[in-house]
Amino acid sequence: MKLCRVTSSLVVVDGATSRKARGAFFTPATLCRYVADWAVRTAADQVLEPSCGEAAFLLAAGERLDTLARATGVPRGKLDGVELHEGSAREAERLVRAAGHEVRVKVSDFFLLAPTGMYDAVVGNPPYVRYQDFSGLARSRSREAALRAGVPLTGLASSWAAFTVHAALFLKTGGRLGLVLPAELLTVNYAAEVRRFLMERFARVRLVLFTERVFPGVLEEVVLLLADGYEQGPADHCELHQVRTAEDLSTLAGVARLWKPQTAEGKWTPSLMSTSALEAYIAVESAGDFTTLHEWGDTTLGMVTGNNRYFALSPARARELGLRSGELLALSPPGSSHLRGLTFTPAAYSALGASGSATLLFRPPGEPSAAARAYIEAGKRLEVDAAYKCRVRSPWWRVPLVKPADLLLTYMNADTPRLCTNRKAAHHLNSVHGVYLRPAWRQLGMDLLPLATLNSMTLLGAETVGRAYGGGMLKLEPKEADLLPVPGPLTLDAARPMLAAIRPQVAARLRRPRGLLEAAKLVDDVLLVGELGMARSDVKELRESHAELTARRVARGKASRGTD
Repeated sequence: MKLCRVTSSLVVVDGATSRKARGAFFTPATLCRYVADWAVRTAADQVLEPSCGEAAFLLAAGERLDTLARATGVPRGKLDGVELHEGSAREAERLVRAAGHEVRVKVSDFFLLAPTGMYDAVVGNPPYVRYQDFSGLARSRSREAALRAGVPLTGLASSWAAFTVHAALFLKTGGRLGLVLPAELLTVNYAAEVRRFLMERFARVRLVLFTERVFPGVLEEVVLLLADGYEQGPADHCELHQVRTAEDLSTLAGVARLWKPQTAEGKWTPSLMSTSALEAYIAVESAGDFTTLHEWGDTTLGMVTGNNRYFALSPARARELGLRSGELLALSPPGSSHLRGLTFTPAAYSALGASGSATLLFRPPGEPSAAARAYIEAGKRLEVDAAYKCRVRSPWWRVPLVKPADLLLTYMNADTPRLCTNRKAAHHLNSVHGVYLRPAWRQLGMDLLPLATLNSMTLLGAETVGRAYGGGMLKLEPKEADLLPVPGPLTLDAARPMLAAIRPQVAARLRRPRGLLEAAKLVDDVLLVGELGMARSDVKELRESHAELTARRVARGKASRGTD
């Protein structure tokens, strides 16, 4: 719950550590007033603030009800709150009554309350407790509450997700939900079902985004969710507003920009773009010159050995063991640092092997040779056969094969996912994905797709479809890779001569430290400006938005490693 300082005779010491554990933070008054003014439409409105803490939203809602009552002569509606801690609940009541408003604050775990469907507006700042600290009975109650609304949540969900769903169930038909939520709402996979719920149940969904931190000293970014018309949905788009700080909400005016998610549960990360960048992005998507990676082919996981150190061997180690060539397969070594160029060539493969990289997969296809049998026995002594992936297959030492892919896709990235043409036709492990191109476009894709995807549209798209992982890495699962915006076959074929001409320059830049963006500028000039005729100003917007989203991801990664 939010930060509660009890100022009556009951004194509670509420330090930074306990506030963090409870997800407790002061909410700026300007933000509370903005939400209350939006959510409370008539003097007779019934208003609820769950987990009310210091009653900041109840106070703002009371002022709004008073203003409307004086203007219309209509009797005031009622204010209700819910608070887990009794001392905080009593202090919240005292504060609201001291301001001249009637209020009732119930002492309870909000998730234990049955939804009433009686409120015109539910407003507040839900507790934010990360999934690592959100466990036991509290987690069980929250997931049960969300399931009552038909919203399944994974074990990775933080506290706010179930709170948002449960809070909506207290609304009347047509009611309004105004919440301060973590920006995770827009970006994380576990919030997919929350996003679906909001889009399906409400007639209008508005998001207010902030370019600076709302809570001083807290690195977590927030967004205002303003959902209107409960049980009158679905909504087919989001209304987006962007301001610098909470203080700027009072000047928020003008027509919202509209943005339509690809699917109801799809990530809302594109909403983080600037207005001009989002317009340019949507224009490219709508023109038909770009498609998704899935239209080019299928992206799949690599092979799982159960023990890469045992099954992946360097040529020198294979010679030392006396293994036959027929018992070894060409392998892209574990990891993906060698796949940051455009092509994985036979020469590059040989050079890796000569330098000691594990470029061979131990996999006897039939009866093992004497040397292979000796290596298998050595594996048993090391208990390699006891690893889960090994013990569930027979024989344990024969790794299930995945055929060599046309393209290899890096899926854990500090900068951006890279496609690399697999000219060596090497097998790959699950440290990278394989892309199998459709026959009609296979040659074109192998020749040019890794080069052509180094454009600002695709780089920006990767930030919207991927997920931020530990340390600020960008992770791309196969289903997310399917959604990656890439040039379509006809576009690529038309640009073939110009792209081929810059290939040496692009390859040279990729070999430089931090040369990715230099390479992307070359591709942008040829593909986006030259072939598609985009204005350079629009390309610049895409490029700058990519830089902003990347910086946001990296900053969040640093925050997750430190204290927030």
